[in-house]
Order: sequence, then C-alpha cells, then structure tokens
Amino acid sequence: MMEQTYFRKGFGLKQAIADTLTEDYHSQLVDHIRNNEYELTVGDLTFRLAKEFGFCYGVDRAVEYAYETRRKFPDQPVYLIGEIIHNPHVNSKLQDMGVTVIRQHGDGSFDFSGITRDDVVLIPAFGVKVEDFKYLHELGCVLVDTTCGSVLNVWKRVERYARDGFTAVVHGKYFHEETKATASQVTKYEGGQYIIVRNMAEAEVVCRFIEDDGETQALETQFERQVSPGFKFRRDLVRVGIANQTTMLASESLAIANRIGKSMVARYGSENLADHFRSFDTICSATQERQDAVVDLIDGDLDAMVVIGGYNSSNTNHLAKICAKKRVTYHISDACCIDVESGSINYKPADSTDEVKKAAWLDESIRVIGITAGASTPNNKIGEAIENILRSKGLPVPI
Repeated sequence: MMEQTYFRKGFGLKQAIADTLTEDYHSQLVDHIRNNEYELTVGDLTFRLAKEFGFCYGVDRAVEYAYETRRKFPDQPVYLIGEIIHNPHVNSKLQDMGVTVIRQHGDGSFDFSGITRDDVVLIPAFGVKVEDFKYLHELGCVLVDTTCGSVLNVWKRVERYARDGFTAVVHGKYFHEETKATASQVTKYEGGQYIIVRNMAEAEVVCRFIEDDGETQALETQFERQVSPGFKFRRDLVRVGIANQTTMLASESLAIANRIGKSMVARYGSENLADHFRSFDTICSATQERQDAVVDLIDGDLDAMVVIGGYNSSNTNHLAKICAKKRVTYHISDACCIDVESGSINYKPADSTDEVKKAAWLDESIRVIGITAGASTPNNKIGEAIENILRSKGLPVPI
C-alpha cells in the first residue's frame, strides 16, 4: 500500500495540543469583556469590543493543524511555505517550535530545492500556486494542507470559469499569496486566463475597454503583472467570471461584480448576458461578519477606534479603512505600539503603508474606545493592547 503523504484534516491530536494553544493565544481579559456584553469600563475609560473579531475558523484551523503537525512529526524537519497566517507572533511561535520558514523571493517564488521526500511541508491558510503544489506532491514529501475552506470555494469557481472558457476576473492584490494561488487555478485547463483588479478604479478601466473596445497598449502596460501569460484583452474579455480574494472589502467586491455585469449588458445586450458574464458570491463569511460588526460598532458613541493586527494583513487593513471613514482610527500591529511610559502610540494610518508616531494620543477627549482585530489576530494580543491602554491612563487591569 502506498504511504499517505497528503493530509487536509489534521491528525486527531486536538486534545493533545489544546493546553499549548490556550497558553499561547488565550486571554482572560477578552473573555471577561465578551461575557460582559462586549463592554468594559475602568475608571473614566470604556472599551467596546466588536461582536465579531479576531481568529476566524479558517485561521483557527490552520494554526491548530500546524501545532498538530509539529506534535505528529517531532523528529522530522517541518517547513512552512511563507507564513501560516499574516500574524508575526503566530509565525514566530512556529519557528520557536522548530518549523523552518521558506521565504518568498522578490518575484514571489519559493525555492524548494532544500526539501526532500523525508521532510514535512505545511501549506498555509492562503494556499499555494498550482505549480508549487504539483512539485511538492510529486516530490513525495509529507504535505499538510491548511488552505482555508473559503479559499477553496473560490478556487472551485475559478476552475469552472476556465473549464467553460470564461476568463477569471479576480478582485484582489496581485502580490498577495492567496490571489496568486487563486489565479493559478486557471492553469488546470488549457487556455485558462485571468486578470486581477485591485479596486473599483482598475475595474472601471477594464469596463471602459469592454464597452468601447478601445486600444489595448495602455491596458497591457497597466496590467502587465496582473494577467495570465499570453493574455489578449480583445480575446479574453469577451466572456468573464468574477471571483475575489476572500479578505477584500466585501462591499467593493460586490460593486465590482455589478459594474462589470453592466458593462457586459452594454456591450452584448441583456438577452446575451449569460453567454458573457458569470458572478457568484465568493465572499468569505468571516470577513463579511467582521466588517459588518465593525460598521455596527462605529455607528455607536465612540471617541476612537483601535484596530489590532498585522500591517500586512489584508482583512485587518480593510477593517481599519472602514473605521477611518467615521472615527479617529489607530491600526496597531500589537500592544508594543502603545508606549505606556511616554503615552505615545505607533500606528499605521488607513491611507498609508508606513507607521507613524503620535504623542499623547490618549487625551481627555477619549473616553470610549472601540476595539476590533483582524482574523489573524489571537485573543492574547487583543488583551495585551487593552492592558497597555489602561496602564497608559494609570488604570488597573481588572483581570
């Protein structure tokens, strides 16, 4: 019998690693706030926690499988392709456990030359490109696949588009691991094509071309890194299907799908729409829930929002952008951004890629603070941030 080398459902070691996961990521303070109707008041400061925040099911599962893998193979080399999730503390924990990270090159590729069939390789929650999976699978090493189920659902749609001769229009960041993996699914079928649009502005450029059948040279330059090899705008934008990176802003994904659909109607007529356009709801429910919850939160009485999560986390950045439209918002990577002694905060503005510092951010005008966190942020990092805010005001930590 051939030895099993591919695993997607863990190793049945959930109970064996439960205490370690609790120790590494649990927060009594966060539990206390959640059990107190998502609110905490200490002195003259009140915290209001979003009803949905932090680790989603897919992230929880990926981290759990990674811990199970290290327990299952204590004496074998274990490698991780890139980051298991976009949280530096979680990835650092895995490295402390002896997991070796395979870093991306500048062009987004990975070097697997050091991997042998005797090694164990973790596929991250974002998934990997088709060609990378094929190489490792044929190598015969043990593959532990933690790809999120929501991502897999998008892949199925993209595969169907390619199978049926539709180009996949992917709303996402072309350099993001998940979007690269999603776009690569078209290569499973001969002639499969994709184009990646980052936002409505880029989608609008594509729509204008569909409607007017204009010149292609400018588009070829603008989307050079965002299309499949050999992509032809006149040929490959006749029949399109919509997909998205699961952590994008849900409302924008829906708006882009609607806009492209209208362009197809304008070009080919509503009676022929089914022959030229397909769109399915591939928005991750956890992403949608966290975005909905933060919209509800900022509609309330708040003086400021603190969003906690990695600066390279797409879903965390989108939460910060939603908040910044209505409230003063501080997107911090973790509690270390809050300097208890000086009273300053280091944060990334929603419209920037660089961290900035603000002195005396917690002045007397701030009495009610909203808190949320990205889907890759563990509860202990949320709790530590709240603790540092309390200490900055000279207030006690209740738990």
